[in-house]
Amino acid sequence: MKNTSPQVDAYIAAAPEYARPILKKLRQLFHNACSDIKETMKWRFPHFEYKGIVGSMAAFKHYVSLGFWKGSLMRDPHGLFKGVGSTVVSGLKLSSIDELPSDKTMLAYIRAAVALNEDGVKLPAPKRNAKKEVVIPEYFLAALKKNKKAQATFDAFSYSHKKDYVEWITEAKQEATRARRLATALEWLAEGKPRNWKYMNC
Repeated sequence: MKNTSPQVDAYIAAAPEYARPILKKLRQLFHNACSDIKETMKWRFPHFEYKGIVGSMAAFKHYVSLGFWKGSLMRDPHGLFKGVGSTVVSGLKLSSIDELPSDKTMLAYIRAAVALNEDGVKLPAPKRNAKKEVVIPEYFLAALKKNKKAQATFDAFSYSHKKDYVEWITEAKQEATRARRLATALEWLAEGKPRNWKYMNC
């Protein structure tokens, strides 16, 4: 592979053990799909560029995410875009290398993403007046009101950081788990930390 980055080497080496083979495989696929693709680190995780950002990968505690920068403009014939995504970045969440689609499928998706950049296709401009709001459960709001530092941090957070906390708490299947997560969230928020702060210095 050419145009590799020592920073990406270091990122993969520091990733959780389960994630390393997945990251290495995704990296190889990007390079196989486009021999001129380049690696770079943005927002603390690896990105792949060819005439603009093509895609990215990131390792978390329990899964690796693969994202395509212009995923909203790509066809999804195999229904892969259901694990990761916004209106722009779409992709996969992978807990094991066995969950990866076939090389043929992955190469087709990556080449489609490369072709969008090759053709100069632009993402539509975001709507200026479209402000995203997070639906916050009443019990979370009540807990925040009792902790001024946590409340101040949460109020200042971006939509995505707020959403991370709300989803983490509300996805708990048991009441005890939800209570523990809520207590931890208040502690981290009081310290000014986003939900995934542990993985931001990889």
